[in-house]
Amino acid sequence: MSSIDIGLVVTGLLLIMVLIGVRVAFAAALAGLTGLIWIFWSKKGYDPNQFFWALEVPTKTAGQGPHSKVASQALSLIPTFILIGYLAYYAGLTKALFEAAKRWVGWLPGGMGVATVFATAGFAAVSGASVATSAVFARIAIPEMLKIGYDKRFAAGVVAAGGTLASLIPPSAILVIYAIIVEQDVGALLLAGFLPGAVSALIYGGLVVLMATFNKNLGPPVRGFSWSERFKSLPPAFPIFFVVIIIICFIYNPFGGDAWGTPTEGGAIGAFVIFVMALIHGMRWPQFKDALMETGKLAVMIFTIIWGVLIFVRFLGFADLPGAFSDWIVTLEQNPMVTLILILCAYAILGMFMDAIGMLLLTLPVVFPAVMALNGGMDVTAADSAFGMSGWGCAIWFGIIVVKMAELCLITPPIGLNCFVVAGVRSDISVQDVFRGASPFFVADAITIAVLIAFPGIVLWLPSLLLG
Repeated sequence: MSSIDIGLVVTGLLLIMVLIGVRVAFAAALAGLTGLIWIFWSKKGYDPNQFFWALEVPTKTAGQGPHSKVASQALSLIPTFILIGYLAYYAGLTKALFEAAKRWVGWLPGGMGVATVFATAGFAAVSGASVATSAVFARIAIPEMLKIGYDKRFAAGVVAAGGTLASLIPPSAILVIYAIIVEQDVGALLLAGFLPGAVSALIYGGLVVLMATFNKNLGPPVRGFSWSERFKSLPPAFPIFFVVIIIICFIYNPFGGDAWGTPTEGGAIGAFVIFVMALIHGMRWPQFKDALMETGKLAVMIFTIIWGVLIFVRFLGFADLPGAFSDWIVTLEQNPMVTLILILCAYAILGMFMDAIGMLLLTLPVVFPAVMALNGGMDVTAADSAFGMSGWGCAIWFGIIVVKMAELCLITPPIGLNCFVVAGVRSDISVQDVFRGASPFFVADAITIAVLIAFPGIVLWLPSLLLG
């Protein structure tokens, strides 16, 4: 049996484990280790006397590879970005942001839903985790909406869908993970997420208005705020944007010259600024302890998934499955854009059974080289490429699109994590109701992805402008 055949069999084993409910981190680690042992032993002709050698070498490989990746400085961004979000909640910035959004757009049909979408987008700019965003606004926005007569499914669905924006709008843990896996510039990807995140928020808001216009029982508008009250709501929300500006300026130095620091250092400074604001707003040791504990839990979960999947990724390298898949993709006699759309459809299906981070970690080592080969390779120019962009541009553009697909997984049954989080915070709303409330946002996500595919300049304009 060839290495490619072993790779296909072990990949099938992994999918079976995931489908029967084994956690992605453990399923990937077990499948990867099994595959490595199999490949090494096959090179010795399955000699029984060489089995322990075949066991020893893969075990060392499985331990050293993930450690070298997880110990990299770039991944230290993840806990700092998550911590920023939790500290912002205890600093009262989320309530201020929601109040400002309510006063400015509450008059629209479904205005409180629109305010929730825009507030989650603003909070996403200081929170690297979709789960944290959904949990926070399930506590803040849903009670406000239910109080004035909103449909509970609709209210819960808006919060679950709005929380997904944290995956795209920097600082984003998933964007950092994508950058590490495909070895692209973290800073460029974080910059590229801003405009697509804003477009996604606008499309979400438009959908809420459309739904509330045709079905007035979903949620009434909120009126009665004077212009004076609207402008007074802005200053308490400004600190969030102040932190975003600090991080961007620190990383990209808008005054010219070298950057003032790395994204990791920018994230640490942002966390410190938010920490000071939280202290000023009355955060004490119990709240700070909760923020640290929640950050630790989420960070450990993410790093465990990364560790397990990297063992499987090392196996894929020995099996040469990514190269074989790339060669096969390039030989397909159809429009490259059709192939790309089919890959995205496969992501949508896979997202029904896997969490977003695990899905990206497992698929990118195979799919990313294939997409790059489809475009013409990393060194291709825009003029000679299949998608009309250079190799660097394609890597950034595909990253934003695939992360947007990962957002869709967060509200897709039966695994959609954001829906479970909202239902967990709100015991009066079942997880089935949250899934039903979030289902219309699949259409909004499909529209967003279509827009980003049709107009790649939305993704590439900001990083091209600031990074050249």
